[in-house]
Amino acid sequence: MLARLGRSCFEHRWRVLLAWLAGLALVLGAARAVGPAFGGEFAIPDSESRDGFAVLDAHFGGVGSGLSGSIVFRADAGVGDQRVREAMEAMFAAVAALPGVTLAGPYDEAGGGRRVSPDGSVAFAALSLEPTVNRTESAALGRRIADLAPELEGLRVEIGGSALGAFQPPESEFIGLAFAVVVLILAFGSVLAMGLPIGVAAAGVGTGVALIALISNLATVPDFATTLGAMIGLGVGIDYALIVVTRYREELAEGRDLVSATAVAMATAGRAVIFAGLTVVISLLGMLLMGLAFVSGLAIGAATTVTVTMVASVTLLPALLGVARTRVEVTRWAELAAAALVSVALLGVGLGARPLLLAAPLALATLVVGTALRPLRRELPRRPRRPMRGTLAYRWSRLVQRHPWAGVLAGVALLAALAAPVLSLRLGFSDEGNFPAETTTRRAYDLLAEGFGPGFNGPLLITAVPSTPGDRARLEPLREAVAATPGVASVEPAAPSDRARPAEAAAYLLQVIPTTSPQDAATFDLVERLRGQIVPRAVAGSTLDVDITGAVAANIDFTSYLARRIVLFFGAVLALSFLLLMAVFRSVLVPLKAVAMNVLSLAAAYGVVVAIFQWGWLGGLLGVAGGPIEPFIPMMMFAIVFGLSMDYEVFLLSRVREEYDRSGDPVGSVADGLASTARVITAAAAIMVVVFGSFVFEDQRIIKLFGVGLSFAVLLDATVVRMLLVPATMALLGARNWWFPRWLDRLVPRLAVEASPPVPRSAGD
Repeated sequence: MLARLGRSCFEHRWRVLLAWLAGLALVLGAARAVGPAFGGEFAIPDSESRDGFAVLDAHFGGVGSGLSGSIVFRADAGVGDQRVREAMEAMFAAVAALPGVTLAGPYDEAGGGRRVSPDGSVAFAALSLEPTVNRTESAALGRRIADLAPELEGLRVEIGGSALGAFQPPESEFIGLAFAVVVLILAFGSVLAMGLPIGVAAAGVGTGVALIALISNLATVPDFATTLGAMIGLGVGIDYALIVVTRYREELAEGRDLVSATAVAMATAGRAVIFAGLTVVISLLGMLLMGLAFVSGLAIGAATTVTVTMVASVTLLPALLGVARTRVEVTRWAELAAAALVSVALLGVGLGARPLLLAAPLALATLVVGTALRPLRRELPRRPRRPMRGTLAYRWSRLVQRHPWAGVLAGVALLAALAAPVLSLRLGFSDEGNFPAETTTRRAYDLLAEGFGPGFNGPLLITAVPSTPGDRARLEPLREAVAATPGVASVEPAAPSDRARPAEAAAYLLQVIPTTSPQDAATFDLVERLRGQIVPRAVAGSTLDVDITGAVAANIDFTSYLARRIVLFFGAVLALSFLLLMAVFRSVLVPLKAVAMNVLSLAAAYGVVVAIFQWGWLGGLLGVAGGPIEPFIPMMMFAIVFGLSMDYEVFLLSRVREEYDRSGDPVGSVADGLASTARVITAAAAIMVVVFGSFVFEDQRIIKLFGVGLSFAVLLDATVVRMLLVPATMALLGARNWWFPRWLDRLVPRLAVEASPPVPRSAGD
């Protein structure tokens, strides 16, 4: 089927190209017309914080249950200064007039004094947004509010709350593309062959990101889902196209004509791409089982980009091969110079270095001038094809196979050492103190911490619903018990839902200010202690229904919910991977080793993430501070990396199995298989490492975390696992690698990934 598809796309290349261009234009136009509607709210089913939010919605107008923010200001003359007050009240009036915004200011008669710091230098206005306001709209509101800030000497105004913070579209992917150009040229020795994977990845990512923006209007999709989709789409798009183009060139070198070479490449490498892509998509969509809209949005966004990129690899790529034809083997000096200039221009976009953008028109000029100047029209000498058994990869594999125990012990020791920090992994949400220091969100956070204490940025809300009049007598003892708890800075008196008749109100609200920041482990322990000990003892013997809620408590419940289910998710993905590999390679030990080694390499990547983002190692270099690891990140990394590692696994082991079936040599087949795939795996991994690693230049901590985690995971998988542990363990097991009981062979269906169907050579192109 894929052979026929590849042949058809090759022969009808212009129709396919026009269809892709039209589809891309249509999707981009629709996304621009409709616009995104990103959201970041995460409701936890069957949690105490959810019950508390229900009380807030029913009795307090939803206070604390929607998106929120603040206007924080500091005045050298004090916030009570007449000029400062007049300027800020004018701003507050303008902000309160904005649609969807409710404001409670420091100058209000009712409770305004609580929003002024004890020394009178810092104050804030609390902003609540209507539930219909999504993340995209809240970011636009934040920009409008910032524009209303008065300019007064000695007055500093900052806009607090991540919901009101500006979301900068990612540009770091251009850094990854710049290095991908260089790596592909080194791998292929051809500029045109380099351009094919770049073009396929760009088309897949452009379409996928636009689709994510459209999907955000139908489902809850976080605003950084587009960045994550671009990161993954670029990596897999270039990776998949690299594998197909490499096989296409191999078939040309063996004497096949253009059409047949395309068909064989699609029937072999293309099938491996489909297998790997579907594995990634299935792993990602497995997160839908968590039942959380926030996690589902991330999974759908990433899976959408991978799916579109996979489709581009088996439709758009053969059409581009039909356009390039034999020119994929030819590189002229003018093309090489233009490619170098394009790489410089891409680097300029990613780094924001405007002078480097001049390289783009220079690249076009170089191509134009190159058609007229004979020296620039000359072809570069082609690389001689080195015999497979003369390659460094072959000699390395034989060295490892001669000392297999040393290879296994060295590889396992290295991965175990890197994985050690994962034993102290602490899941949770980082707070706004991890935002870049130059953002208004971070400056507002620091001002509040300075004026009111670190815990003021993450208050706890306690809702109390009495069933009998006698329950109301327990409110003050409850407040006193909470206030006396270590880790609590202050507790406000219980506020009734009915201010006209406070003694008969249907519900009451207490605000608790911890002594520690929202992301601090001590705050997590405080919530657990209040829920498990302090509150139950204070209301014992009554029917008072008490819930601890608020953003901090919701984050804790979200983390606990995912932590309880993440092991089941890991188990499901591992079992699926084992079964798929067993069906492909007809072996029990090969997939078992693959799963074990992948888990070990992932644990090592997790360890690196913990050391940098939780412990703070190299934090100054990367611009991050130590904090907890967001609870959805290990799950996302697991799904993505496991799918990507299956690509390398299938690509390498299918060649090993092919050599074993041909020669019957369990040792030599490993060296031959590694030698024939090492260059492609190395190039693909290098590109992924650079593409993922380039996202450490982004401002958002979560994106940095994904970039570091994914790049290290791919690096370890392609080096320590594929180049050391695989040949060493396969040498130790020998022919037992391919042991498969007959009864199991009858039960397990056969899946052919790189089994090439007969593709006749056509008479012409």
